[in-house]
Amino acid sequence: MCRPTYFAVDYVINPWMDPSTPVDVDRAIAQWTTLADTYRRLGHTVELIEPIPGLPDMVFAANGATVIDGTVLGSQFRYPERTEEGPAYLNWFARNGFVTQEAKSTNEGEGDLLLTERYLLAGTGFRTDLDAHSQAQELFGRPVITLQLVDPRFYHLDTALTVLGGPAGVAYLPQAFSAGSRKVLRQLFPDAIIAREEDAAVLGLNAVSDGHRVVLPVQARGLAAQLTERGYQPVGVDLSELRKAGGGPKCCTLEVRD
Repeated sequence: MCRPTYFAVDYVINPWMDPSTPVDVDRAIAQWTTLADTYRRLGHTVELIEPIPGLPDMVFAANGATVIDGTVLGSQFRYPERTEEGPAYLNWFARNGFVTQEAKSTNEGEGDLLLTERYLLAGTGFRTDLDAHSQAQELFGRPVITLQLVDPRFYHLDTALTVLGGPAGVAYLPQAFSAGSRKVLRQLFPDAIIAREEDAAVLGLNAVSDGHRVVLPVQARGLAAQLTERGYQPVGVDLSELRKAGGGPKCCTLEVRD
């Protein structure tokens, strides 16, 4: 995770961002701190990377890399405003003893690469290139399933789909995907939780699950109820200030699988 010390909305690279809307940095830091403390309370370990001045979106650590079996695939961002984040994250992993590989094409990390028990789900359409899917499959040796995103509000896969583990496997918003990708998801995850648009619209699907406890935006009440009905334990947090830049719990969380 990366503390939002320099958080701001100074530019527009997704539909959530509006530089004319005031941002309360202290509130963003307080909300982020609550998220980090929630992970610790649930028994997870939180490692921190130092924020860099001039990189207001560095708080969205999920985009910094993809880490599977101690191997790290770096990120290469679509927009120049975030370019310097990629080397910062890759250098952190190299210093901490991980095997690293630079991205060969546009690849926005766990924003678009989500690991399930059997597959690596890979989003494309707005940010991550198809070539990155091939690189990920060769590096990690996991079957990669390409999913086409079609709604600009859900520009990363982790805004339209949550890997839950457990009985449902995933939760997702069907209308965020192309017709073909919806068919693929139905075949792979017949017991998936189908999210409602009002929950996705508060980034409810930008959640983090350990297979039972699901940390998600507290505003996604309908999704929380669906999770409870299916045997999961929803854990609500408020990241409304960070949502002004298009981020939720998952965006703030890069999972380190060593």
